Amino acid sequence: MIVPAERAVGKQVQLMATCLYDAFFDDVARATVQVLEYLGCEVVFPEGQTCCGQPAFNAGDWVVARKVVRHAAATFSGSGPIVVPSGSCAAMLFHGAALAFEHEPDWPAVRELGARTWEVLDFIVSGLGVRKWEGECRKKIAFHSSCHLRGTGTPAAARLLLGSLRGLEIVEHAEPEQCCGFGGTFSVSFPHISANMGRLKLENIRAAEPDLLVAADMSCLMHLRGLAEKLGNPLPVKHAIQVLRDALSAEGKIK
Repeated sequence: MIVPAERAVGKQVQLMATCLYDAFFDDVARATVQVLEYLGCEVVFPEGQTCCGQPAFNAGDWVVARKVVRHAAATFSGSGPIVVPSGSCAAMLFHGAALAFEHEPDWPAVRELGARTWEVLDFIVSGLGVRKWEGECRKKIAFHSSCHLRGTGTPAAARLLLGSLRGLEIVEHAEPEQCCGFGGTFSVSFPHISANMGRLKLENIRAAEPDLLVAADMSCLMHLRGLAEKLGNPLPVKHAIQVLRDALSAEGKIK
């Protein structure tokens, strides 16, 4: 995983809402804006944004992936931070895109795009220097560290912020590094393998008896929640940024 040693910081940020959140999980994007504004950030939402390019990249269509990434680079122009409430999409911009453009003449511009991109929890801790979160959440949670978070600061940042909430207990489950089975196009190409991986993940999570499953990627949570519902045993899920927002909201710090 390529994570730039020096990344753009500052309190004027551009929000990449991502395709999945725009289509299915708009409250995660809303929570991201609410939390960032609570921390004193000015959040700008470029209207022309589309996708990070990951679906085409993962499918091996790097020609189309490069086209999408070029559009992202043009849309998110400037020098300030780009904040993404998705470890997967953020990793595409600072890792996958760098690979796809390795031998392209516009590689430096894409590299710069990656150096400006942050997953939101990592940005809060490593970019803004926040080490403790206000409020309480009297729940036992299991935290799923998705595959694209490996090698990034997000897992540690998420655990630091969530763990500082009064009353919250992070319960550990078996095989925490095990993939949930979603993998984007993998779940479409290999649905049976994907489902079996997800069921194994669910078994390990349920054994820890959490009240809530939390992650920094709604794609993983969508997959696991869907499987749990099909099995007739629903499992509540939330993005970590929603947990942080809800803790502030409960104390009247944000509306």
